[in-house]
Amino acid sequence: MLLVDSHPEIWRQLEVRGSTSLGQVHGVLQVAFGWEDAHLHRFSDSDPFAPLRPIDGEIPETLQWLPKQWCEEPGDRAEEDCSLDQLLARGSGMAFYEYDFGDSWLHRIELISRRPATKTAPRARLLGGARRGPLEDSGGMPGFEEILDSLADPAHPEHIEHSAWVAERIGTNEPFNPGFLDVEAINRQLLWSCKDDLARGSKPDYS
Repeated sequence: MLLVDSHPEIWRQLEVRGSTSLGQVHGVLQVAFGWEDAHLHRFSDSDPFAPLRPIDGEIPETLQWLPKQWCEEPGDRAEEDCSLDQLLARGSGMAFYEYDFGDSWLHRIELISRRPATKTAPRARLLGGARRGPLEDSGGMPGFEEILDSLADPAHPEHIEHSAWVAERIGTNEPFNPGFLDVEAINRQLLWSCKDDLARGSKPDYS
């Protein structure tokens, strides 16, 4: 999974059960990128920002998958009723996930391979990746890159302001390292996320 327009690239390689609902996939992606689930999100089977081309003289219907309570438009589908496998099948192995419609963090999901699941394997596991996810409310990729530039340059006119903002965001005055990715910590969080689902009565599908 790649965060679109990130340079250097911010990506995650995840092992996720195909039967996992998109609502649960949303939770996995929030953990994997360090998001706080503070904004709206959606899934789509094609790039939501690509220009639509007419088919037989008609613009095809654009579908998106959202939490059931947000579905209002004809093209809206409930994410709780669709699995990751079903979404990827519609997009021939590719799909998109957008988080925060203001900052518009667009992620491209690509199927790399399949293998049989075992009953003891976790519902989701991070295998690898690069760089930490951008901070919430940092203004999309252009805003986040501007923040990183100011942090790296003590003479930057916004260095002090951005340094204080980042420290408040991450809860520490330690230097912010955008290249750091703690795979083990993320996998621990993913295990706890699964336990939370069980506590709420939502059992992972191990079929």
